[in-house]
Amino acid sequence: MKALGDEARLRVLNLLINKGAMTISDLEHILDFSQTKTSRHITYLKNSGMLSSVKLDQWVIYFIKDEVYDVISQFIDFIEKDQQLEKDIETYEILGTNRELAQNKIPAHKWKKIKNT
Repeated sequence: MKALGDEARLRVLNLLINKGAMTISDLEHILDFSQTKTSRHITYLKNSGMLSSVKLDQWVIYFIKDEVYDVISQFIDFIEKDQQLEKDIETYEILGTNRELAQNKIPAHKWKKIKNT
């Protein structure tokens, strides 16, 4: 539960719950975090058993594990009206529209497989 006690990790989880699997570079870009800060929080979430990853070409795609998805989703639903969390979703939408996210560079058939894990 300590993993849910940090704003940066909550922001990561919020994006993964609401928008699905993402690369670390997309998370860095959306959250405006350094590579070090993003990696540290992703590692913490992986070590706590909340995240898993899959390698696809040069990208590593992170997603919330099925066994904890419902619990995290309920927690995020409870706090999702937070202004920062809403701003992160808005930034994701803008970057996606501008085709600046890694998911726009990964072939659609490969990305679809990842999104359905």
